[in-house]
Amino acid sequence: MGIDARTYRDAMARLGAAVNVVTTGTLEDPAGFTASAVCSVTDDPPTLLVCVNRASRIRPRFREGAAMCINVLSAAQQEISGIFASAREQHERFAFGHWATLTTGAPVLEEAVTSFDCRIERIVEVGTHSVMFGAVESLRNGDSHGGLIYFNRTYHILPPSGDA
Repeated sequence: MGIDARTYRDAMARLGAAVNVVTTGTLEDPAGFTASAVCSVTDDPPTLLVCVNRASRIRPRFREGAAMCINVLSAAQQEISGIFASAREQHERFAFGHWATLTTGAPVLEEAVTSFDCRIERIVEVGTHSVMFGAVESLRNGDSHGGLIYFNRTYHILPPSGDA
């Protein structure tokens, strides 16, 4: 007997995760979405993975060889998470926050806790999602703000480093 999708999703809601805005494109033609399905693959070479729904309208913007930036949101950026998870047009999403670039040219959220500037090395299709592997070309650590975690279908605030 297999596990049905609803039971699996309910269990996964109990796996807390950092909230991120994942971007691609350029400052002139940006695209991005909110993701909690992000994790480190290896530190040698530094590689992250990001999962995105294959049916998402943003999925075609992400392709092998393209720039991709994972912007880890702070406790104060819950609103940005909601904006990038909404049905707003891409250009409207980027009206919030301050954006710059690092090595790849992908949009980097200046207020992010950390930004991992990557090149998409590989995309693997698994079920309903695309798993994108990003080789980290550069990174930028922001100020030591508290973190934003998504757990049990709601946001939770983590204290800044040293305040725990």
